[in-house]
Amino acid sequence: MTSREISNARLRSQKVEATEFSTAREIVSWMGAMQAQDYSMAKWAIGSRLSDPSNQRIESSIDKGEIIRIHVLRPTWHFVSSDDVYWMLELSAHKIKSSFKSRHKELGLTDSIITKTTGIIEKTMTNGKSSTRNELAIEFNKSGIRTDANRLSHILFHAEMDGIICSGPIKNNKPTYALLYERVPYKKNISKDEALAELAKRYFTSRCPATLEDFVWWSNLSVSDARKAINHIKADFTSESIGTGKYLIPNSYSKPNPEKISVHFLPAYDEFLISYKDRSSSLALINNKRTVSDNGIFHPTIVVNG
Repeated sequence: MTSREISNARLRSQKVEATEFSTAREIVSWMGAMQAQDYSMAKWAIGSRLSDPSNQRIESSIDKGEIIRIHVLRPTWHFVSSDDVYWMLELSAHKIKSSFKSRHKELGLTDSIITKTTGIIEKTMTNGKSSTRNELAIEFNKSGIRTDANRLSHILFHAEMDGIICSGPIKNNKPTYALLYERVPYKKNISKDEALAELAKRYFTSRCPATLEDFVWWSNLSVSDARKAINHIKADFTSESIGTGKYLIPNSYSKPNPEKISVHFLPAYDEFLISYKDRSSSLALINNKRTVSDNGIFHPTIVVNG
C-alpha cells in the first residue's frame, strides 16, 4: 500500500467514505469510542458517518442514553455505546486515575472529600434526575466543598472514573450529568482478556490499516496489554509491512478498484486523524501545524482524495 492507499482505506473503514449505518449508536459501536471533548464537533463526527445525518436524531440518542459521553480510554471525553461503557471503564479507569493522583493531592481532593462528593451526587440525582456542572457546583459549595481552581472538573472526572456519573440528557441547551447505574441499568461483565480482544477487534476493524503503536496511542493500554490484545485476534487479521511499520488489516478487507475522487469536511478532533500516532499517511508535514497545534488542539480539516 502507498500512503494515499492507507489514507483512503482509513476513510472507508471509518465509514467516512461510505456507510451502511443510520443511527448514532451503530456508528459509535462500530468505532468503539469517538473522542468528544468538543461536544458539537463530536456530533458532527458521528453525523459525517451516517447515511442520513440529523442533529436532532443524534441528540435524541444522547438523551435516551443510547450513546454515553464519558472520560474513558485516554483522560478525555469520548462517546461510547451504552452496551460498552462498563467494560471500557473497567479496562481503562485504573490507569487514568493513577495518572491524576499527584494533581488530586495538590488540589486537596482527599478520599474523604471524594466520598462526600459521591454522596452529594447520588442524593442530588437519584430517581432519574440530571444536573449541570453549575448545579452540582452549588450543591458542593453548600456542603463546604471548594470547586475553584479546577477542583470541580476533577471531582466530576473522578466520579466518572468510579462509574458513578455519565452524560445525561440535554437541559436548556446544556449538557448534564446523570447517574450511570440509572442511565445504563444493565451491566455486561467480561474478563480483562475478553475486553482486550474486543477493543483490539473494534479498533483494527474500524481504523485499518493501523499499527501496534497507533493502537497503544489510541487505547492508552500498556504495550504488553496491547500486544496481548492483538494476539487474541490475530487469526482474523493479516500483518503487512509497509515502509517502516507493520500494519494490521482484517482478512475480510478488499481493496476497491479504482480509487474514486473524494472531498470530506471533517470536524476538529475527528477520529480520521486522532486515532493514529503516525498521521503522515493522511497529513503532510507542511500541513501539520495548521491542523494540530503545539498544545494538542485539533482543527477541522478538508480531506481531498485521502
